[in-house]
Amino acid sequence: MWPPWVNTTQSSGAACRSPSFSSPTLKDLHALLHDDPGQRSPSHALRRILHRACLASTALRALRSAASATSSDALDRRRRGVFVLYFTSLRVVRRTFEDCRAVRSILRGLRIAVDERDLSMDHRFLAELQAALDCPQPTLPQVFLAGRCLGGADEIHRLHESGELKALIDGLAPATSACDRCGGARFVLCAACSGSHKRYNDKGGGFRACDECNENGLVRCPDCFASAA
Repeated sequence: MWPPWVNTTQSSGAACRSPSFSSPTLKDLHALLHDDPGQRSPSHALRRILHRACLASTALRALRSAASATSSDALDRRRRGVFVLYFTSLRVVRRTFEDCRAVRSILRGLRIAVDERDLSMDHRFLAELQAALDCPQPTLPQVFLAGRCLGGADEIHRLHESGELKALIDGLAPATSACDRCGGARFVLCAACSGSHKRYNDKGGGFRACDECNENGLVRCPDCFASAA
């Protein structure tokens, strides 16, 4: 049965016309708020349209919430799935260098993603480590997971021998192959100063230090650390 607002009459030879809709009035809105179950209101079609619109809006909000939760969970898993290793590649102190090399070997042997931060390559890593440990003279190496410090060489050796370290990596992101851009060095030359750490000031003053790279004219490889930003 056709709704009352559909005009089913058509004159002979005339083109088909679009159905005419009656705009809702205050009486119709009042009927929506005070519906009498024993009486069929003229605005039944309007109520049905509004009901479908409400259902569609509710479903859309649910989908958006689910998508947001999924992206947040993926971001949290990615952040939790990266070990952060503070170390030095300098051989100034033999014991420190050997401890750093041993911890790097353990973490690499687990075949998981490791964010290696060499303090000898960028002095800003020292400030990060000092703030994280609240210690002006931290020892190296130091390993972090999910923002929590796991300890230095002795703690990592103990966790590795007891099997606790392997349990921590369950479900974490696996290690990727060597980066084609930096070759595994994790740093590339600064594109702004070509690795000189100096830039010429066109407005006068001659050369000044480049503010986009470290003291060695290097920046972290964008391909290696794009997901860690």
